[in-house]
Amino acid sequence: MQVRIKRIDNTLPLPAYQTTGAVAFDLYARERMEIAPKAIERIPTNVVVEVPKGYMLLVKDRSSTARKKGLLVFPGYVDQDYCGDGDEVLLQVYNFTDSPVVVDKEERIGQGAFVAIDTAEWTEVESMGEKNRGGFGSTG
Repeated sequence: MQVRIKRIDNTLPLPAYQTTGAVAFDLYARERMEIAPKAIERIPTNVVVEVPKGYMLLVKDRSSTARKKGLLVFPGYVDQDYCGDGDEVLLQVYNFTDSPVVVDKEERIGQGAFVAIDTAEWTEVESMGEKNRGGFGSTG
């Protein structure tokens, strides 16, 4: 799949898949940031991505980010029409530690994956015609 991408700072690398079997590519921090304890910040990733029709871009943390950095990256969806020159992909992070956390410029802090999607056409009904299954923890 060919995807158009623009870097804000051309000295930083393009996002990269780290192995041949990787389903997500790493996203780099465009600038050094310090995230205060218990604070939420947005880390710029240096890229504007034109998400192909029929896909969304899902961004989240790398599997080691919480353990190594004390940061949680809130999953986010990047829409197909979020691709203007200034529409940089941002990672929204939460520092769950009691100390400031430093993210260095060019540090791999998050990842992105293209996920196939479709849009719904709603058919409203008066009844779903199914037995209630129950919710949150109802299956044990």
